[in-house]
Amino acid sequence: MLNPPEGQALYAPPVAATGPTAPPASMFGTVPGYEGTLAGGGGGYLPPPMPVDPTPPPQPTPVGDWNIPAMTEDQARQAFKTFASAHCCYSGGPANDGVITNMESLNTYRYRLETYTESRSTEWAHKAHEGEPADFYTQTAPRPWEVQVTPPAMFTNKIENVRVPFTSSIKDCHTCHASGTERCEDCHGDGTKQCWVCKGSGQRLEESCSQCSGRGTENCSDCSGQGTIKCVTCEGKRQLLTYINLKVEWKTNVEDFAQQLSGGLQVDLANVHGKELFKNAQYMVYPAQGFPDPAISQASERIVREHQAKYSQDSRILQQQQTIELIPITKVNYKWKSNSHHYVVYGNEMEVSCDYPATCCCTIM
Repeated sequence: MLNPPEGQALYAPPVAATGPTAPPASMFGTVPGYEGTLAGGGGGYLPPPMPVDPTPPPQPTPVGDWNIPAMTEDQARQAFKTFASAHCCYSGGPANDGVITNMESLNTYRYRLETYTESRSTEWAHKAHEGEPADFYTQTAPRPWEVQVTPPAMFTNKIENVRVPFTSSIKDCHTCHASGTERCEDCHGDGTKQCWVCKGSGQRLEESCSQCSGRGTENCSDCSGQGTIKCVTCEGKRQLLTYINLKVEWKTNVEDFAQQLSGGLQVDLANVHGKELFKNAQYMVYPAQGFPDPAISQASERIVREHQAKYSQDSRILQQQQTIELIPITKVNYKWKSNSHHYVVYGNEMEVSCDYPATCCCTIM
């Protein structure tokens, strides 16, 4: 068990201050494993321990059935009608009466890498003291990556805050100076405010104001006329429990690559799905190799390398998952009122992107 430094008690002495302050730096600066991470009351991300699992050896990307059925005119027309009906300002004319002249398949591959990480950071924290013991210096505090937490399911984003054991101390509240109350800002500590009915005159319609009984003032409703309210910082407890807070964040970091469509077409593929051709998940993946489209193999090589370099610096990589999808994309050319137009249908969800030729301005009153 660690003994407190000479002259240091388990309870921190009262701190005379005019505003919020961090816990005494001299007290916590000697916590083993936290040196320099809490300077100035702030925090920082802490590098994880070295990984023990090796990077897997390269494996060829499996080859499968990479064809998807071409979209029919009926499917394209129905997707366009659904798109138009979802917009109150769109006339149904182009979708219902437009004549499809030709359809062009622009299917593209999408590579996606998901890197699931756990990061840990520390910061000073405090809460109203509700009888918890001050355990600072009673035992050696676990280092940030030694604190036990239960992780969520893989690729589930979550943030958890943990009070680090054996770092808690008690001090007088720095906001109210251990009084448990602070000045009411609504009435500036007077306990009364100008009557909102008579505006302070005491009269209304040449009679005594019934709201304030002719006084021109009324008790402040926020503080019930006391001029003070319960201290927000310590919740009226007068003392604070100060401790090192460990913030643990699990996060899925996603990066996609898809080749640009021909003709300068732009569609947002982020929220659509396609036909899954390849999927591989393990602690650290190896770039996809042997894929017929060299741009996908090159993107995989680059993204895997960048993720492993970037996220291993200040977080722990728990799992990686890479997928290759074939995203269905069809450009539909049509004529409406003798003019040529086009729209794009994409993804398994049959999303539509276009400049709709028949809109009106709607004003919501």
